[in-house]
Amino acid sequence: MTCAPHPAEFEPIQREASAAGARCVVGAVLVNPSGEVFLQRRAEHVRLFPGCWDIVGGHVEQGETLCAALAREIEEETGWRLLEVGGLVDVFDWTGGDGGLRREIDVLATVEGDLTRPRIERDKFDEARWLEEDELRSLAAGSAESGMIQLALRALAMRPG
Repeated sequence: MTCAPHPAEFEPIQREASAAGARCVVGAVLVNPSGEVFLQRRAEHVRLFPGCWDIVGGHVEQGETLCAALAREIEEETGWRLLEVGGLVDVFDWTGGDGGLRREIDVLATVEGDLTRPRIERDKFDEARWLEEDELRSLAAGSAESGMIQLALRALAMRPG
């Protein structure tokens, strides 16, 4: 696994979040060799953001680095292995359903494994798919909650070439 920016560049973000009393959350905008982005739609019964499209990610556990958490979350949610972290897409704060402050760190990333067969957490997500840029734009236009779709579009714009 390659973390570029170097994992040390994530350390200040993690320290600042801790100092602010925020729990870190990591997210990965996964892009395949065809330039498609992987999104999952959260199940209607989940507490946070039901029915919304989301990127892969989750909470950083105590003592875990952001990069290690990202690799763990990718494996848990898809069965794939983190190959490379390309760049920082966004850092923002939000409040969880428990009232606790979260600092979300979202990155562009590539993975390896059978990309045609993600291992979806069916208790949390009801759909998952790879989407081209035009499909993302259409999905964003038809969605009341398109924050993660917009984030995915920003990530695509960051890619070289």
